[in-house]
Amino acid sequence: MHSITDLATLRDALRAFCAARDWHRFHTPKNLVMALSVEAAELVEHFQWATPEESLNPTPQQRAEVADEIADVLIYLTELADVLGIDPIAAARDKIVKNAVKYPAPL
Repeated sequence: MHSITDLATLRDALRAFCAARDWHRFHTPKNLVMALSVEAAELVEHFQWATPEESLNPTPQQRAEVADEIADVLIYLTELADVLGIDPIAAARDKIVKNAVKYPAPL
């Protein structure tokens, strides 16, 4: 697989990966958001009973497993945004502005 260094390249690689397997017909917003929630729950499982200290200091194996789950979440979120025609970077930028108004920094 070619080098993926930004979100647009990741999106394009995911499009090609899904097209090669004819998965686009399954990638409706409903299905993608359900898969996303499952992967997010799998990520939660790695931290569910950990102390704050344990969560900050995973073993190398735990770190690798968490990285896989983060990748799954990112993949499904990227595909969902693509199907819905939402630029996730623009959406995040706009949300940061909204949050700055909603939660102003102390003076």
